Amino acid sequence: DADSSERIIAPMRWGLIPSWFKESDPSKLQFNTTNCRSDTIMEKRSFKVPLGKGRRCVVVADGFYEWQRCQVTSQRQPYFIYFPQIKTEKSGSIGVADSSENWEKVWDNWRLLTMAGIFDCWEPPEGGDVLYSYTIITVDSCKGLSDIHPRMPAILDGEEAVSKWLDFGEVSTQEALKLIHPTENITFHPVSSVVNNSRNNSPECLAPVNLVVKKELKASGSSQRMLQWLATKSPKKEDSKTPQKEQSDVPQWSSQFLKKTSLPTKRGTAGLLEQWLKREKEEEPVAKRPYSQ
Repeated sequence: DADSSERIIAPMRWGLIPSWFKESDPSKLQFNTTNCRSDTIMEKRSFKVPLGKGRRCVVVADGFYEWQRCQVTSQRQPYFIYFPQIKTEKSGSIGVADSSENWEKVWDNWRLLTMAGIFDCWEPPEGGDVLYSYTIITVDSCKGLSDIHPRMPAILDGEEAVSKWLDFGEVSTQEALKLIHPTENITFHPVSSVVNNSRNNSPECLAPVNLVVKKELKASGSSQRMLQWLATKSPKKEDSKTPQKEQSDVPQWSSQFLKKTSLPTKRGTAGLLEQWLKREKEEEPVAKRPYSQ
């Protein structure tokens, strides 16, 4: 019943409970309402009714997590996603927050993420306190996040967008829905897998981790001849140290953490090659030549 120009901060339950729900226990709701797809928002009664009543809200958070699935290993790498932060004297540069000590400095002037949501008020049939609950509207991911997950929250970027979304008295539903779209003004970094357990609540859940793992390949004596032959017979082979082309569609600071995967070598290939080289060596001895890798 607040005026449309008034802003109220209130704790709400995540997972919208429709006002028309008749059960006495809200946990008995048979469908998931934590998220609301923007493309079907006007088709589902659970979201269309409160939206028509002007029950629009903004969900604030430091950021959110999403998991990128590796196609080769099926493992999932968690990422922390948030607004790009402005460098201040207290916070320093977000780009060099490579330790827990440096990372804690950025929280002094942290810009909270503002996500568009819908809320509703549910009253127990037998009487009792009113339960406020909400859902977060989701859209297709922006280009920068598409490699991590196909969906993202509808982020309201800036004070003007936030004000229009909340002003249900002056801004109609149709006008407000024009604010619901992906935004590229987002950044992210990989975090430790400790965040996979919801019981963990420590700074380690937010601290950046480095996914780049450098491995030095060492050839066995029996395979050095083949490696040398491959090096001389493959003039077009790319140097492994050649830097890759920068991805312009991903935030510059975040793109360095994107996990690159390669197809695993077929099992048994190295063993067969080693046997072939050993047999050839026994049949046709050759003089040893110095070799440098």
